[in-house]
Amino acid sequence: MGRFHRHDDNDHGHDHGHGHGHDHGHGHDHGEVPGGRFGDVIGDHSGYETGTERVTVLERIFGENERTAEANRADFDAAGVTVVNLMSSPGAGKTTLLRETLRRLHDRHRIGIIEGDIATSLDADRLEGFGAAIALVNTDDGFGGECHLDAPMVRSALPRLPLSELDLIIIENVGNLVCPAEFVVGEHARAMVFSITEGEEKPLKYPVMFRTADLVLVNKIDLLPHLDFDLGAFYANLRAVNPKAATLEVSARTGQGLDAWCSWLTTVTARSPGAA
Repeated sequence: MGRFHRHDDNDHGHDHGHGHGHDHGHGHDHGEVPGGRFGDVIGDHSGYETGTERVTVLERIFGENERTAEANRADFDAAGVTVVNLMSSPGAGKTTLLRETLRRLHDRHRIGIIEGDIATSLDADRLEGFGAAIALVNTDDGFGGECHLDAPMVRSALPRLPLSELDLIIIENVGNLVCPAEFVVGEHARAMVFSITEGEEKPLKYPVMFRTADLVLVNKIDLLPHLDFDLGAFYANLRAVNPKAATLEVSARTGQGLDAWCSWLTTVTARSPGAA
C-alpha cells in the first residue's frame, strides 16, 4: 500500500457563520436538529422563550450542515470509502486507540484520518508512520475554537485526502461529550470511546452522545481493579439511553479487545453502501 503525507491545515477554509449560541461551558442547547439523522432534542426549553430569530438561526445552521453532510456522503459513496465518526471526551484515549488501530490494520485497509482538534497538530503527529493519509483540521478561529467538527469542516479536509485510493476514513472528532453528537458530517457509522475513569453516570448526564453511538468502546478496562467504578451500573445506564448500542471492552494500552474493534471496522467497511 502506498504511503500518504499529511498536510496540516490550521485554517479550514470556510466561514461557518456559526454564531450558534455555543456556550463552551456546555450549558447550551441547540434546539431540535431539523431533518437530522439522529433527530434528538437538545436541551430543555421549558424555562424561557426561545424567540423566532433564534429558531431561524438554528434552522439555518443545521440546514446548512445537513446539506453539506449529504454532499460529503455522496462523495464518500462515489469513491467507495467508508467513514466512521469517532467521538469521546478529552482524554478518553481516542488517539492512542487510533494509533494501535493503524498498527493492526495498515496492511489490510487503506486508511485515511481526519484529525479534528481545536489547536496544535500533536494528535495528528502521533498517528504518523503507519501509512495513513492524515488531514488535520484545527477549529481555532481566534475566538476559542469550535468544540466539534461539523460537515463543512470535514468537507474542507476532503481535497487533502485521496478518497478514491482509500477503503476507510476515521474521523477523530474534537474531544467533547456534547457538541460532536449534534452534527452529522456524512459518516456511515458512529463510535465513541468511553473511559471508565469518567464515571458510570455519564450516559445519563450526556445522553445524546451515547444515544447516537452505534458502538461504545469501554476503554481503559485494565484499570478496573484499581477504580471505584461499577461496570454493571454503567451498562444499565447505557441501556437506559441506547439499548441498541454495541459495546466492546478495550484497553489501548494492553491491547485487550482491539482485535474485536478492528473486526468491527472491517465489517462496517464491507457493509457500507459506499464499499465496492
